[in-house]
Amino acid sequence: MKVLLLENVHAVAQETFRRHGFEVEVRAGSLGEAELIEALQGVTVVGIRSNTKVTRAVLDAAPDLRAIGCFCIGTNQVDLDHATALGVGVFNAPFSNTRSVVELVIGEILALARRLPEKTQRMHDGVWDKSAKGAYETRGRTLGIVGYGNIGTQLSNMAEAIGMRVAFFDTADRLAHGNAQRMGSLEELLEESDVVSLHVDGRPGNAGLFGAEQFARMKPGAVFINASRGMVVDDMALREHILSGHLSGAAIDVFPVEPKAQGDLFESPLRGLDNVILTPHVGGSTEEAQEEIGTFVSSKLSAYILDGATALSVNLPDVAPAPREGSFRIALLHRNVPGVLASINRTLAEAGANVIGQSLATRGELGYVVTDTDDHVTPETLASLRHVAEAVHLETWHLDSSD
Repeated sequence: MKVLLLENVHAVAQETFRRHGFEVEVRAGSLGEAELIEALQGVTVVGIRSNTKVTRAVLDAAPDLRAIGCFCIGTNQVDLDHATALGVGVFNAPFSNTRSVVELVIGEILALARRLPEKTQRMHDGVWDKSAKGAYETRGRTLGIVGYGNIGTQLSNMAEAIGMRVAFFDTADRLAHGNAQRMGSLEELLEESDVVSLHVDGRPGNAGLFGAEQFARMKPGAVFINASRGMVVDDMALREHILSGHLSGAAIDVFPVEPKAQGDLFESPLRGLDNVILTPHVGGSTEEAQEEIGTFVSSKLSAYILDGATALSVNLPDVAPAPREGSFRIALLHRNVPGVLASINRTLAEAGANVIGQSLATRGELGYVVTDTDDHVTPETLASLRHVAEAVHLETWHLDSSD
């Protein structure tokens, strides 16, 4: 079984896979569609971060691929619907880098309030510019958080701890933390906030969410931060509002188009602007976060490939079957319609198989059932299960003491 890891996934993931008997290939950068198709031949698991796109064409051209690991929070770089239709499991790390992103944003809020980016640059240029003009404390100022999920809520708590007022807007019904105030609309939040920080996901509906109209609604002198998704923001509109003086600063960690590999040329209309912090998509790039992500995702992928466990999968029903040493395990992903489980058990009963354990879960249009028997099931019986009308994908394992 072969694993391909791209985009500098932490070395702990390599160690986890090798410990479980996988062959591991590592590449530093991301791959385009044609390159990825070529690289995935014979690959069982691919590990990516945010820059590699696993498209429908890639999935169709990778018959050996059984699982995708997104070593990050987002999964919008994967065609989830098509992966699901092919029975390819997708796993991510929804919580592992939350603290790292929040600490970066807090640091940027403080740095922009004191205009540290331009102060630092002038010192490097040999200019002594000791002035309080445009420098403020953050205490008592309002932070507006757009997107109040895992990162947004932790940012809310930390911002309150340094004395900021917190307002938030989310299209979902979210419980306010601490003294945070929920706003009825994005427009209301923009008009009230001294700092606006985006923490939305990469769903297609969020593309172009923040443009000239939204920047114009922000308070004069406000600060803008985006550590969510590059495609959410019109960077040219942001440039215009920085140059006009309407906004006093910005910090951007994600971009609509990002270089594929370390050291490649970075282009952006935001380069060269005063009091603008540009970072190369490093919100979750701390040693602690990347090690945690590497451990978490590789462990979930290994459990899926080695014994069929789908716990915390992004796209498959959640099943965590108990280990049963010496048993024969059959995992069947199927369309979620009545009668499938009865059909499976009838087929096994007619073959004389003794079922010693069974776990079933459904998720939308899919069902996933893991069945353990006390002896190997014949190829003919497995062929019958594969030909169940609702079957999507079937895998088998013999669970012995070496697993």
